[in-house]
Amino acid sequence: MPRRSLLLQLASMAALAALGVHRAARAQFAYPAKAIRWIVPYPAGAGADIVARTISAQLAVDAGQSVVIENRAGGNTALGAMEAARAPADGYTVLSADSGTLVFNPALYRNLSYNPSRDFAPVTLLGRLPMVLLVGPASGVKDARAFIDDARAFPGKVSYASAGTGSPQHLAMELLEREARLEMVHVPYRSAAPAVADVAGGQVPVMMCDLAASRRFIQSGRLRPLAVAHPVRLAQLPRVPTFAELGLPRVEAAALMGLVVPAGTPGEIVSRLQQSVASAIHNPAVLRRLAEYGVEPAGDAPSQFAALLRGESARWHPLIRDLNLSLD
Repeated sequence: MPRRSLLLQLASMAALAALGVHRAARAQFAYPAKAIRWIVPYPAGAGADIVARTISAQLAVDAGQSVVIENRAGGNTALGAMEAARAPADGYTVLSADSGTLVFNPALYRNLSYNPSRDFAPVTLLGRLPMVLLVGPASGVKDARAFIDDARAFPGKVSYASAGTGSPQHLAMELLEREARLEMVHVPYRSAAPAVADVAGGQVPVMMCDLAASRRFIQSGRLRPLAVAHPVRLAQLPRVPTFAELGLPRVEAAALMGLVVPAGTPGEIVSRLQQSVASAIHNPAVLRRLAEYGVEPAGDAPSQFAALLRGESARWHPLIRDLNLSLD
């Protein structure tokens, strides 16, 4: 074979090989190429479930692949977390992970069945659910200052409900107790729904709760919001002051709702997933739905979400230790 023809043939073969490698690489990152399994460690109908279904519906439309919600409730979110940690690190299993899963549980359990920093890679913050101080309609307390004054005047006499020991609602009230120098009695429930119902019914006088769980009671007048644990007033409650306005600027608390994947998931896939989820969150229809539930939307980059989690751990772990809280 003439030298020129041989060189041309070799060049052609090399080009075809390079094209094959390029196509293989493109196929590797053609994500998503199949259905995504989205684990929610709460029962159907819970706030985390509603947020996941709202965002995942738009994500499925945008990505052209179905997103299947799988509810794995139990163990204070540990059952769902363990299931996700055992899944292949390929981007096709994601986990809704909140403050409890990623921040509180490592401080509350000495023998936690998963390790957030070792087992998961952060994708994005889905949103924040700011806490609101709430009383029932039968309460004679008209504003937050009056509530704080009354609770301070009768130490150990005022009870408050929460979604459970170590929950965001519980720790938000513990933070208020510390900052306002109050002494109250904690009445833990197994979830937010029965706690909210009992405050509305007058069985327990007060609680700190997010709008996702309490908004219908507030709208119907069965709960009265006194203050929000947020840097600024909430658009849904424009007449309700922040704790900072009451002289308690450190009383800021929110349930964080994020998305993580099994550790070892390729960075390219994590990046694409974050971009797709952020785009779904900021779809106008999704934004309206999240606002209805009192969710402050996010969509942060993985590095921002990771930094937020480190900051939250540094803020809440000392309080949990000081309170000697343990769920083992």
